[in-house]
Amino acid sequence: MMPTLLPSEHIALHLLLWPSLLMAMAWLVATLLRSSAQQRASANSTTILVEQINALLPQTQCGKCGHPGCLPYAKAIAAGEPINHCPPGGPQTINALAQLLADLPQPLDPAHGSHEEERVAVIREDECIGCTKCIKACPVDAILGAGKVMHTVIASECTGCDLCVEPCPVDCIDMVVVSNNSATWPLPEAEPHPRLLQEIC
Repeated sequence: MMPTLLPSEHIALHLLLWPSLLMAMAWLVATLLRSSAQQRASANSTTILVEQINALLPQTQCGKCGHPGCLPYAKAIAAGEPINHCPPGGPQTINALAQLLADLPQPLDPAHGSHEEERVAVIREDECIGCTKCIKACPVDAILGAGKVMHTVIASECTGCDLCVEPCPVDCIDMVVVSNNSATWPLPEAEPHPRLLQEIC
């Protein structure tokens, strides 16, 4: 049978336990706040890394990498996916990504296609029937036209993804090599991301 505590003993016991309880609560709150701050810092670092990776991709939005666009592929690379799945970018983009991520350059994965010269779509306008299928397929809205009206490509906006070619029912779209073979997107100078430098060190 447990002994019965006197009122004075209850008070003494509470006085002994309260400081320990308050210290435990304070430690728990501090731990939660520190964990939340670390998670926010990690999320911000990942966001910056994704932005840097995306800036190095060609923005063709062609889907050849297996993702619906360049930004989703950038997020996948930040999560660990290989950097060699972008045929439009080719060796130039792969090398820039390798420099940013402090990784070794890799040859382009042939499963995703081959690197070709820069091209733009050209519609043979006298053969166009105005079906609008190419307009719907274009991921960057580089084709002008309307139903049953001749379409045309805005060459300066075309990324050369060739997604408009297959839907054309009359096969009146050609992919023409651009005379100046320099890349249409500026590749910024790629410095290794600070988080990666910390991991390497």
